Amino acid sequence: MTQEIQKEKVQPRRDFLKYLLSSVTAGFGLIVFYPVFSFMKPPKQREVEVTSLKIGNVDDIEIGDSKIIRFGNKPVIVIRNGKEDFSALSATCTHLDCTVQYKKDESVIWCACHNGKYDLTGRNISGPPPRPLEKFKADVKNNEIIISKIV
Repeated sequence: MTQEIQKEKVQPRRDFLKYLLSSVTAGFGLIVFYPVFSFMKPPKQREVEVTSLKIGNVDDIEIGDSKIIRFGNKPVIVIRNGKEDFSALSATCTHLDCTVQYKKDESVIWCACHNGKYDLTGRNISGPPPRPLEKFKADVKNNEIIISKIV
């Protein structure tokens, strides 16, 4: 009878010790590996806020040609329509964020991902894009092209 009482006392102690040892091991693993995983994750960076940008001389883009530039961290397509006439639009398709390109022969802005097309004002004319492209202001001052956000 004394052996049965001793077994009953020992079993809860063993369960408690197993639980305690498991908790300590899990806590130790968390203390060791959390800093390692935190170090491997890149830090968050704020988006660069750009309001205007000089992209070069008027002569850098020929009439009827285009150029894709970085406006902060967004691509912008600049199209030269005439001698001093430039249009600037977001170069990110409104369907799936693909980069668009200017098709000179058709005079359209084309998204290669799903054959979406925009006119030169950024309005979607065919394909799956749901919205027009975001417009930017393009000015020429002292023979330099300046792109800025429309507020």
